[in-house]
Amino acid sequence: MSSSESATGGTNSEPQPSSIETTGFNKQRRYFLIGASAAVGGVGIGFAAVPFVASWSPSAKARALGAPVTLDISKLRPGEMLGPTPAWRGQPIFVVNRQPDALERLEAPNDDLADPDSDNGEMQPEYAQNPWRSKRPEIGVYIGLCTHLGCSPKPFFAVEPEPFDANWQGGFFCPCHGSRFDMAGRVVKGVPAPDNLPVPPYRFVSDTVLIIGEDEGSA
Repeated sequence: MSSSESATGGTNSEPQPSSIETTGFNKQRRYFLIGASAAVGGVGIGFAAVPFVASWSPSAKARALGAPVTLDISKLRPGEMLGPTPAWRGQPIFVVNRQPDALERLEAPNDDLADPDSDNGEMQPEYAQNPWRSKRPEIGVYIGLCTHLGCSPKPFFAVEPEPFDANWQGGFFCPCHGSRFDMAGRVVKGVPAPDNLPVPPYRFVSDTVLIIGEDEGSA
């Protein structure tokens, strides 16, 4: 039974009007109801289609999740850190400008480190598997999350005794559970963190501009 028939009582057992005037009135009423139903149905379909069509386009959050981040490091002086920078893939980025004496310490043998040669290839690209864990010795780029439980380590770059290490040589200290990392993000033995700080893929556009999230082959 159609909605129009139900509305006009077309299949009803009651007597139907037979005069010309009444029949014309019922036709007009039926056309009005059909038109109104179609209009309401069209509006309903339109509203229902909005979230469906919108789902075809990724949200701004989804678009930004893996988007590369461009950083200007022209004002980053030796001994300073830029960061945490705008997140890449939801992770904070540390950019460190290391002084010459810090580079010398990184190149020296250090038995206190758990992975001094960055043997765990999952923690950095191949071009960062060196004492500085970076493309350019002075500029280090790291994901600023402790590999223990994801807290953000704090920079302590001065070579001086600290409450957490009387022989501190500069680097990062995680205040959550005491993990320590050197100026290249290499983890110290015997702390909760199991791995070095991750190095994200990155490339230099110029001496002062780098892109986080792209390797040289992505250019």
